[in-house]
Amino acid sequence: MYLIILGPPGAGKGTQSVLLAKLLSIKHLSTGEILRKAVTDGTSLGLKAKAVMDAGNLVSDDIMIGIIKEAISANDAKRGFILDGFPRTLKQAIELDSIMIELGYDGLKVINIAIDDDELVRRMLGRGRVDDTEETIKNRLRVYKDQTAPVREHYMQKSAVFDIYGKGNISEINSKIISLLKGK
Repeated sequence: MYLIILGPPGAGKGTQSVLLAKLLSIKHLSTGEILRKAVTDGTSLGLKAKAVMDAGNLVSDDIMIGIIKEAISANDAKRGFILDGFPRTLKQAIELDSIMIELGYDGLKVINIAIDDDELVRRMLGRGRVDDTEETIKNRLRVYKDQTAPVREHYMQKSAVFDIYGKGNISEINSKIISLLKGK
């Protein structure tokens, strides 16, 4: 199974991705974790990405597309994966479509977690991350609405998009996703 999990920052994409990857025995690919590790390790990618991430903006499409192509081409991704944090722009989505065709992967499903802005700000401020200031969070939400929300529309025309409302506890949201994936 090949999945993308979409939703604004703080919607629970990372938490649900980890749970789904374990439950479905597929690889979890979090671009946020990949980028944070690069920053911590001081790699050239990390140094380029740090300033952009600190401002709450998105890392360039070319860097992200390269990271994802490499990750989903790996042997442990061939039987399935869940992408958490990618694609974030329409260009990334179009490039991912091409990569999927090139690799012979079929049946991509998109889970979209929708949630109110006020709830998102509350959740993100409660995470305790250094980069989660109210100003940065509001900028991330603006960037999401401008650049990432159109990705959902792209996949509405190409694949099965499963929309869920992301309010509730972790297990309730996970149950909603599993039910949708099973067609219930």
